[in-house]
Amino acid sequence: MPTHRLDKVNELLKREIGSYVQREFEWPGTIVSILDVEVTEDLREARVWVGVVGKMTAGSVVEKLSRYRGMIQGALARRVVLRHTPKLSFRHDDSAQRGVDMVNLLDDIEKNLPKAPRLPEGESDPEI
Repeated sequence: MPTHRLDKVNELLKREIGSYVQREFEWPGTIVSILDVEVTEDLREARVWVGVVGKMTAGSVVEKLSRYRGMIQGALARRVVLRHTPKLSFRHDDSAQRGVDMVNLLDDIEKNLPKAPRLPEGESDPEI
């Protein structure tokens, strides 16, 4: 199967699974996102990469999605017409949490940096 077609299938599955997960599940105090889907060339299996930010642990989110895998696949089969509905396996992708951690770290650094002295009005910074 051409890579271009696989890319389209991956994107379609990502959108449909993401929409279903947001609509049908509750994640108290947590943002759960479907970040990527990687379907095998024979379309029989798909790795679903899940981002988790918030109160719930990534393990509990992935476990819940895995427990309801059959229900999610059934909904997917009704929405996406493929010869085979891929068997989904959910995996945690920590890039979203790493991004949040990085922003928080940069905010902390900015708050703790010494402030530059203010220049008298009309003077410019010689380094500029």
